[in-house]
Amino acid sequence: MSVTSDMATSLTEQTEWMLKVRDARDRAAFAKLFDHFAPRLRGMLMKNGFGAAQADDVVQDVMLSVWRKAASFNPERAQVSGWIFQIARNRQIDVIRKERRPVPEELAMPESTDVDGEQVLGVEQEAAKLRSAIARLNPEQRDLVQKAYFGELSHSEIQGQTGLPLGTIKSRIRLGLERLRHELKGER
Repeated sequence: MSVTSDMATSLTEQTEWMLKVRDARDRAAFAKLFDHFAPRLRGMLMKNGFGAAQADDVVQDVMLSVWRKAASFNPERAQVSGWIFQIARNRQIDVIRKERRPVPEELAMPESTDVDGEQVLGVEQEAAKLRSAIARLNPEQRDLVQKAYFGELSHSEIQGQTGLPLGTIKSRIRLGLERLRHELKGER
């Protein structure tokens, strides 16, 4: 007798069903597999802490995977029970990991998406006052304030552009900001 004929005589009933599913997509054989393994899988899952509904969902998912992955079943590598329970174990781990993943907080939608015309007008008026106050600064202060705040340059980058000493740059910016604060405070 050959090795394959010895193996054929020693196959379990469940392995024969699985081979029929694998080789011929036999639905009756799959139904027998399902009837045999579903209650066992469900019991294992419930013993491991799953609720009845969740265990039923996982069993359905596992058996669907058995149908889909039937072509990869090899009786020489594993018994059908070991193969199916490994699929179930992997699915169980996936479910547990998913449950432990923090759920992102739900973002609150703003109550109103309408743009308030008064707010827009107020912002535009404030911006106009700021532009006017900046225009009234002496040219040295205005240039350095604009480079620092609108050009987003560091003091050392301004020094590299202008060649002015760092202390002079800092003093002019500080004095320019104080003058802006004073003028804008008076406007309010």
